[in-house]
Amino acid sequence: MRKLLLLLLFSTAVFAEEDVIKTEAVTDSTIRTEGTNTTVLKSPPPSAVIPSMNISNSDLCTVGVAGTLQTQILGLSAGRTVRDMNCEKLKNAKTLYDMGMKVAAVSIMCQDKRVFDAMMHAGTPCPYNGEIGDLAKAAWAAHTEVQPKGKKKEWSNETKTVISGVSVSALLLLLLI
Repeated sequence: MRKLLLLLLFSTAVFAEEDVIKTEAVTDSTIRTEGTNTTVLKSPPPSAVIPSMNISNSDLCTVGVAGTLQTQILGLSAGRTVRDMNCEKLKNAKTLYDMGMKVAAVSIMCQDKRVFDAMMHAGTPCPYNGEIGDLAKAAWAAHTEVQPKGKKKEWSNETKTVISGVSVSALLLLLLI
């Protein structure tokens, strides 16, 4: 019986070897592609940035001036602060007045031709070398050469600088276009 079982086991193994399937395949293919490639370059938008200036303190008599110019090729930005002389005069007069120096405060305000004329028309002339009232009025009449003069319409250095900067920027813009 043992021999029979062994024979059956080996015979199935032999039959299994004969059932092997072999496949042979050869593929020959050619791929041909025709077309046009186009690349589109999308650049980010130009971004000239105005310089930041901290002038938020209300005790400063300055004004910030800034600007930018941007083209696809070049970006320019500039900024600066400009002193406000009238603001400084008002602050100085207020400080002197607060310290009890009322005549000195009025003298600072009288450096402006408009204030000087208003004081004279009101019958309260500006102080002159410490003199007030009628003595100051007589002193001002005798020394008209030291009275405040009306300002000529002249451009300040700051205004000239700003105008020249804008002119140069406009010229560069025209050259780049």
